[in-house]
Amino acid sequence: MSARPGHVYRCCLLTILLVVCVACSPVEDPTLFPRFDSSEIGVLPDKPIQTPQTDRQLLWGDLHIHTSLSTDAYTMGVRALPDDAYRFARGGVIEHGLGYPIQISRPLDFAAVTDHSEYLGAVRSANPDLPLSRKSLRERLLNDGPLSVTIAFLQTTMGFSLKNVAELASESVSTAAWQQIIEAAEANNIPGSFTTFIAYEWSSMPDSRNLHRNVIFKSSLVPVLPFSAIDSEDPRELWATLNAQRAQGIASMAIPHNGNVSGGLMYKDTQFDGTAISAEYAEERMHNESVSEIFQVKGSSETHPALSPADDFAGFELVDELLSAKVVYSEPVGSYVRDALRRGIEFSHNEGFNPYQFGVIGSSDSHNASSPVDENNFHGKLPLMDGSAGLRLGISTLLPDSANRARKWSAAGLAAVWAKENTRAEIFDAMQRRETYATSGPRMTVRLFAAWDYPADLLAQPNRVGMADALGVPMGGELGKAESDAPVLAVWAAKDPAGANLDRIQIIKAWVDAEGVSHENIFDVVCSDERLPDPESGLVSTVGSTVNVIDASYDNSIGAPQLATLWRDPGFDPLRPAFYYARVIEIPTPRWSTFDAVKLGVVAPEPSSIQERAVTSAIWYQPSLQL
Repeated sequence: MSARPGHVYRCCLLTILLVVCVACSPVEDPTLFPRFDSSEIGVLPDKPIQTPQTDRQLLWGDLHIHTSLSTDAYTMGVRALPDDAYRFARGGVIEHGLGYPIQISRPLDFAAVTDHSEYLGAVRSANPDLPLSRKSLRERLLNDGPLSVTIAFLQTTMGFSLKNVAELASESVSTAAWQQIIEAAEANNIPGSFTTFIAYEWSSMPDSRNLHRNVIFKSSLVPVLPFSAIDSEDPRELWATLNAQRAQGIASMAIPHNGNVSGGLMYKDTQFDGTAISAEYAEERMHNESVSEIFQVKGSSETHPALSPADDFAGFELVDELLSAKVVYSEPVGSYVRDALRRGIEFSHNEGFNPYQFGVIGSSDSHNASSPVDENNFHGKLPLMDGSAGLRLGISTLLPDSANRARKWSAAGLAAVWAKENTRAEIFDAMQRRETYATSGPRMTVRLFAAWDYPADLLAQPNRVGMADALGVPMGGELGKAESDAPVLAVWAAKDPAGANLDRIQIIKAWVDAEGVSHENIFDVVCSDERLPDPESGLVSTVGSTVNVIDASYDNSIGAPQLATLWRDPGFDPLRPAFYYARVIEIPTPRWSTFDAVKLGVVAPEPSSIQERAVTSAIWYQPSLQL
């Protein structure tokens, strides 16, 4: 590769590092072992066909997985392909970019490979002279130590730009890569057992502000090539392209992600070019984007303490730095889902349309052809940045905290969908009607319904789902004309069978006042261990913690395996738009960084524990009377 401005600076920096670290020894990191052996990967676990269910079945998936066909994945050491991603999701063993075997704890029900459409497959096809092409990261870690990793990181991030990639790209290469994605999805799609979606990521980044969307196709009918941010960084151009493809019978949806690092652009109160949001814009956005991704490796996008100061759980897994070379903090307003939903009902009240009436899912954004969502089995996002415990905790690299952003990343998340059967059409339709929720990784079961009245014994009925459906609407739905003093929400949750007990279920409500300004409340509607809100403050005591940081363990002696309640809104105003969603909180468990610290024999960094959670899609109320 040719020299670029800053070459002299980089040489000086590398020389300083060499002087400081010349005596650095190889890293002892047990997470690099055992070494992957292709002869021992075995067969895929058997997953029987599931019969369709009228009351809908809970399906778990990851709709955001990258392979070596993505530029950033390949340059950072990933060599796995779409077939590997589906093998992993189906419960098989694959090779991590650092040369050790990885396997999901339980197979998923559905998945999508979403490689970046920008320069798709170009770097893998050309295999340019890169640090990890000359010598694998595994070899550097085991034989050379931290200095080698630091030099490889700096050479990769500073010495290789999108201009270099553009020189390697061609339409034929991208077409071949796209065909590889299609063929892998088709080969691994098993209706009733495991569903794949043909998909890609459109990666718009104006001024380092994240406006990325994953485009998911409903069937095998897909375009010749994906639309990319090279074609346009404006989401309206993406929607126009998808609309034109629908006219040809190609059904799809776009799923925004990482609003938390969008610098306020993802859910702002104007269009991309700064013009006012119109009814036409709102219709186009909601027609194309029925759900948003709120939990993933690069943090949570539910809400932020600056936006929800009264929410004690608002600071969960925050990543609020832009994806830029320098540390620039993202503007919270316009970057988080709850803020967007609130903005939506303000538009509904003041303008008569809602551009932000969407549901939620989680997904991982792994670039290892995997879903690293388990705290005790976390293997990172990008090998060169966080592929081993030593890299994640900064022991195997000399980078300062400002450069080692992987320390803040999460083992998250998963998409939960209530669908009649495990097929492309049914899962896609469930996402369009927003009967979905997001989790930070655990597989807790959550159902939410709302009606103008429910029988007091609804939750004890053997057909409570059918009754709740018949009398009301599920998560993602809309309540019709007010028929009583206030709506009743039915919510129940069960712990992940392989995970932690539940702390509480909360209902988050937002509504609009007479001036058109939205407000929010957090209600602890049912808590474990018979805890009740304080009569004066309304607060509930903490559930406590059984986490042992020394050995990264916990027990279920606190909390509850199941929680359920009927809750009637005490402050309902039939003249004001409102929405409600449920948040289910687990008891504290060890965070991935604590598991890593135990493996390395070092002190666990803070936070050492985490309260995993599920967040449902909302249920909306819109008054029939326009104020």
